[in-house]
Amino acid sequence: MGDDLKKKMVSALTWTMIDRFGQQAVQFVIGLILARLLSPTDFGLLGMVMVFAGLSYVLVESGFGQALIRKQDANETDFNTIFYFNIFTSLLLYLILFFSTPAIAHFFNQPQLILLGRIVFLAILFNALYLVPLTKLNKEMNFKIMAKVNIFSTVLSGICGVVLAFMHYGVWALVTQQVLYQFLRMCTFHLSVKWKPQWLFSFDVIRNFWKFSINLLGTSILNVLFNNLYILLLSRFYPIKQVGYYSQANKLSETFNFSFQAVLVGSTYSLFTQIQNDDERFRRIFREIAQKTSIITFPIMLVLIAVANPFIYVLLSAKWMMAVPYFQLLCLASLFGPLYALNVSALNSRGQSKITFRIELIKKSLIFLSVVVCFHFGVIAMLSGYALACFIAYLISILYLKSDLKHFIKHQLTDFMRCIGVGIIIAACAFGLSFLIHNNYLLLGTQIVLAGILYILSIKLFFNELYNKSYQFILEKMAFILK
Repeated sequence: MGDDLKKKMVSALTWTMIDRFGQQAVQFVIGLILARLLSPTDFGLLGMVMVFAGLSYVLVESGFGQALIRKQDANETDFNTIFYFNIFTSLLLYLILFFSTPAIAHFFNQPQLILLGRIVFLAILFNALYLVPLTKLNKEMNFKIMAKVNIFSTVLSGICGVVLAFMHYGVWALVTQQVLYQFLRMCTFHLSVKWKPQWLFSFDVIRNFWKFSINLLGTSILNVLFNNLYILLLSRFYPIKQVGYYSQANKLSETFNFSFQAVLVGSTYSLFTQIQNDDERFRRIFREIAQKTSIITFPIMLVLIAVANPFIYVLLSAKWMMAVPYFQLLCLASLFGPLYALNVSALNSRGQSKITFRIELIKKSLIFLSVVVCFHFGVIAMLSGYALACFIAYLISILYLKSDLKHFIKHQLTDFMRCIGVGIIIAACAFGLSFLIHNNYLLLGTQIVLAGILYILSIKLFFNELYNKSYQFILEKMAFILK
């Protein structure tokens, strides 16, 4: 990896990690407070309308952001055209949703969703207004500003949500948090980038980007629909509390899994586009990232599955214990998520959005099949089928990457096999403590300490070079701070 590109990659990964883990840490703390102050029903109500908001965010962006990043000579006409397209799409979607909220409320049999939805959907308009400044920062690999904006918006909107929850506003605390987050991002991204739109628009830009973007849009729509499939099913056929349990379990699992995926996709896509035509270099850098990703993600996700019972009890309280099996299965389903996201990012950066869309179609077909087969056996069976479908989809993505990049399957598999073995051993040791310690607070603390010690020893034993580099890096940073 060239020195200049390596510096950019290190900076990108560093600030993307600060961004994602910083956001998730804040959201994690805020979420714990809100979970104790609010009921599962409140979270269930918000989860119902966020299905439609999440789909709208995808439709507004339409895959044009990645197309702008990939186009190396993008000009002001390109940026302004996409800016006005985003605004028009967001206005159209908001009007459609505004007049559709009575039908949404009727479908879920929850009349309060009419007003609640109309307020939440305002966030769609705010989101559209900052997508181009966000894309410009991504294109420049300026993840430092993005991190600052995201963490600031998360902290301030989270504080407002907690204050309203303390004042007994119930679900409206969650609504305010969601809308304010998008509004703050809109304001701060424009202030940070200082980009001013001009009266420039060209339908040729839309046509030229569309061939690449349509596949990304299709992939994103599938992701949103199937990520929220279980919320739709639970909302329609189960008590609203079950929606709350699932939403909270999903949020906790995503706190870890989505952070890893966002770091990989957000920072590697811009990097991969710069070396998309150099196969040998691409393979070398890709494999290096995949190995380091596996060392981190597999042990963490497996340990979370092992400590789920005391983890949920201590952090969320006893009223959320029904969410434990949901959390465990969602973590299992997410086990290969970061590596799957890395494969997709690599293919997209090489212009293979059609292939990634095909992979997503296969994955979603497998998920849909698992729902059809397992529906009558309950939620646990459906989530087990979901986990199996995600694993098969990862294996399929390996095959496509091998075909495009000539990256041997055995290399992709060996890159994570040792890491998953380490993770299983650590998780088994942590779980074994549950037979010896029966106080949940003491158990969780002991499990975390044991897992941390075993993880460090494993890195020292099996990945000594990485251990030495990490140790030296920490010493240098501590010396710098103490000066």
